Amino acid sequence: MITVEEAKRLAKKNLSHKRYEHTCNVRKLAVKLARAHGADEEKAALAALLHDIAKELARDKLLQIFTENAIIAENVTQRPFPVWHGVAAAILAQTEYGVDDPEILSAIRCHTTGKAGMTQLDKIIYLADMASEERTYPEAPQLRRHAMEDLDRTCIEGLGLSIGWLKAAGKPVDEATLQAYAEQRAQYYAGG
Repeated sequence: MITVEEAKRLAKKNLSHKRYEHTCNVRKLAVKLARAHGADEEKAALAALLHDIAKELARDKLLQIFTENAIIAENVTQRPFPVWHGVAAAILAQTEYGVDDPEILSAIRCHTTGKAGMTQLDKIIYLADMASEERTYPEAPQLRRHAMEDLDRTCIEGLGLSIGWLKAAGKPVDEATLQAYAEQRAQYYAGG
């Protein structure tokens, strides 16, 4: 399996300067969240470094990855285009970079949308991506603070913001996001 240092070099080589800086910021926040919540810091770092590895690939290259890995791709082309890169990144991590840890692959795959049954690492990468240091929208600092205190509540907060933004912009909301939001709310508020 690829090491954290190898993943960092790979990201630097394959991403634009801006995307690489974002990736480094996601790694920084993901490791901080992992430490705060008792999760595996190395897994968080690796998932963060690979989460956007396919973000800047052309649509035809993404389609080629999905065609060559149809079973793993699970009909991703039926979903909104902005979520494709997460699935492609997970496929590349598994098939090209030797990542065989299902928890890391899941976190990479759902970092844009969330999903039903999110693990702790899924939530860490989702929130680290959404609230990384360079994010300038007004709620970002609050999400960073809240995530340090309560990962579950902040995941609900982040999913809700994402749904609201997409709807306000007239863009489709991925079904995985709606499922994640409904499930997270039901679990969190039923237990409290």
